[in-house]
Amino acid sequence: MTRLFTVVFLFIFNFSQAQTISGRVTDTETGIPVFGASVTLVDTDRGTVTDEDGNFSLEGEGTILVSYIGYRNYRIRAGSDFLNIRLSPEITELQTVEVTGRTLRSYDSRYSFSATKTAMENKDIPQAIGTVTKELIADRQAFQLADAVKAVSGVTPSSYYNQYNIRGISQNEEGQIINGMRTRQFYFLQPLTTNIERVEVIKGPASATFASVDPGGSINMVTKKPLPVDRKEVSIGVGSFSTFIGTLDFTGPLNESKTLLYRVNGAYREARSYRDLVNNKTILISPSFSYIPNDKTAINAELIYNDMNGVLDRGQPIFGARAGITDLKSTPISMNLSAPNDFFRSKELIVMGNIVHKFNSHISFNASYMKQSWTEDLQEHRTTGAFAVDINNNPVTSLASMQFVEREQYWNIDNISSYFNFDFSTGKIDHKILVGYDLHYWQKLKGGGQNAARGFLLNDGSVASSFDVANAGEYQTIEVDGITMPRPNVGHVNLHNPGHEVRDIRDYTMNSWIAIPPALTTNNAIYIQEQLRYRQFTLLLSLRHEWFKDITNYETPDETSFENQRLIPRIGLTYALNDNINIYGTYLEGFQPQSNTTTLLPGTANFLWSDVSAALFDPLISNLKEAGVKTDLFRKHMSLNVSVYEINQKNILMSANDPSQPDLLVQRGADRSRGFEMDITGYINPDWQLTASYSYIDAKIEHDTNKELIGQRKENTPKNSANLWTKYDFRNVSSLKDLGIGFGMQYQSSKIPWFTRDFKVPAFTIFDAAVYYAPSKSNVRVALNIGNLFNTTYWLGAQNYLRLFPGAPRNGSLTLNYRF
Repeated sequence: MTRLFTVVFLFIFNFSQAQTISGRVTDTETGIPVFGASVTLVDTDRGTVTDEDGNFSLEGEGTILVSYIGYRNYRIRAGSDFLNIRLSPEITELQTVEVTGRTLRSYDSRYSFSATKTAMENKDIPQAIGTVTKELIADRQAFQLADAVKAVSGVTPSSYYNQYNIRGISQNEEGQIINGMRTRQFYFLQPLTTNIERVEVIKGPASATFASVDPGGSINMVTKKPLPVDRKEVSIGVGSFSTFIGTLDFTGPLNESKTLLYRVNGAYREARSYRDLVNNKTILISPSFSYIPNDKTAINAELIYNDMNGVLDRGQPIFGARAGITDLKSTPISMNLSAPNDFFRSKELIVMGNIVHKFNSHISFNASYMKQSWTEDLQEHRTTGAFAVDINNNPVTSLASMQFVEREQYWNIDNISSYFNFDFSTGKIDHKILVGYDLHYWQKLKGGGQNAARGFLLNDGSVASSFDVANAGEYQTIEVDGITMPRPNVGHVNLHNPGHEVRDIRDYTMNSWIAIPPALTTNNAIYIQEQLRYRQFTLLLSLRHEWFKDITNYETPDETSFENQRLIPRIGLTYALNDNINIYGTYLEGFQPQSNTTTLLPGTANFLWSDVSAALFDPLISNLKEAGVKTDLFRKHMSLNVSVYEINQKNILMSANDPSQPDLLVQRGADRSRGFEMDITGYINPDWQLTASYSYIDAKIEHDTNKELIGQRKENTPKNSANLWTKYDFRNVSSLKDLGIGFGMQYQSSKIPWFTRDFKVPAFTIFDAAVYYAPSKSNVRVALNIGNLFNTTYWLGAQNYLRLFPGAPRNGSLTLNYRF
């Protein structure tokens, strides 16, 4: 009897053991756990999903199917052994328009949907693309876009605004690209990154893809999309300069079949600054929904609401300006000439919809629509860009000449992008042909205007817009430190003792009212693109024809319009030396009507409210020649991209910098930018991530109305720049297993300011550091980040003596993240 009981017990024990299937799912290229992968027992209704570490456990026996969007399905006959399953990434055709999110938690993103309007791995795209993922954004606590994109080679900030220099060319366009769609707002205040999955910097004039964009490159912000697994995160943080931030990110399925998914991102940030009187408050709300009823159709809809309330920071003024010996430290880096009652309020609402439908294995259709509204409400005190003058019209370099400006404007934007994909083969040649139509529709609505107080008071109580020394007796006068001066409409600021009192704007005589004329800008385009693959060769060809129309004083008796059109070609060739190394070469062109280039470029913004469109000037024409190598290293755990390029642009519209004619514009003949770039990103080992970049830029003025500038170095461009960020988790060190550390470096060589060559913005090197604490088997993570570790004084850039942009001194942030 005892022997029978033992046999029965062993049989039951072995049977029960055979009923448990367990294993771990990782990415085959990086070894990173795949969280949320579906594990189902074939021909049954039993299944589970992988946890944070990629582990799963399932009762039953037989064949299991492991699947997750973005990976090839994996089938295996399960036994009693622990299964180590490695999924291979696959960019599915259903994801030509992104409708579901990315689960990998790495600094490296290996694909782009927007660079060619089709899903392609970056290494197959014959063009340099720099990517910043949400993981890098989180580890660096890069809550604003400028903190994120500095990791990309060749990208440096131009000012405190949301405006950058890319490959030696200053950004002119007055909006950002979101999910491959063109926005049309002034992002004077930095947008938050809470709802951003990744930031792509697509180098060179990408007009063949995005229509009118800057020659240096385009910044595309890809928003977070829903995931088919439940995931919820909240975080709260505090930091230097009275910074407070709270965020949330909730996602998951809304039904049992997981055909309806949702994601909600939200953030509130309030911060002062190391700069006097500067403060910002931002509210971001962004829900997103995806409906995937079958393997042929997918739909995504999302909303982005941004409410930004702050102060425009126009930079640090310095005094005692003398060519060649100017002391940038003559004023503290905190000095700001604003008044405490200044403000900048910006509200933005975006609704986007995407649909992709696959008719069969060879034909699919994609369409996206964006609706955006944007409003601006501004009140500010700022310099006129010059020092005060005495009664003999000599500059008084201890006093800044001031003006008061208030402005309101309203925009309405509609974008449509639609195209068919045709996939087929002819013999050994694979074809992917794209045929499409785009519409960009931007309207400045009626009711916008700007009011200003500037100039000097006359004896009769009226105001003169400028000082005429020949008729000095007609002006009211004041004395400052024994110097007789014409009395300004808006009081000067003493750079020795600026004062920060609330200013009563009723004291000013408003003498410069301008109605911002209603306007309509339309851009229609048809295009065809062919991706031809033959053995190791991939050829990318495209032609895009643009019809651009700019109407000023839209729907008024004074309506005027200008039209431009252009055929834009692109050609690129990629050759795969082996599975890990691709070499490429490309040529493409860019096209920008000048009404698209005037609002961010200093000195040309008056065309914002001019009765005549800047489109009357010759359009900005550019081209790119580029060659490079894209390599996977260490069993595809790391990627290395190296490129050399030349960008030429002509017909650059800019201020003539003539004090007697401040609104006078000229067109520079041509600029040329050549350079070398290198980006490396990935895992040194499973616990050690790294991203680094280096850029060398030789940017020169080729032709100019001022002959002395020909051959000179371009403004606002560092010749050398470099970035490094690395993070190490001590998961295999028992005494430190809950800790991680991060370390970063940023270097930028000297720059020539935008409006003067009398001084240089000096080179700088700064260091950052971070410590992370994540207790084992908990959902809590604490991060302490320190920026500018050694408290270096440095400047990001400058426009002139009265507008320099100093970087932040040493600063810290402490963030608590909870996942449930």
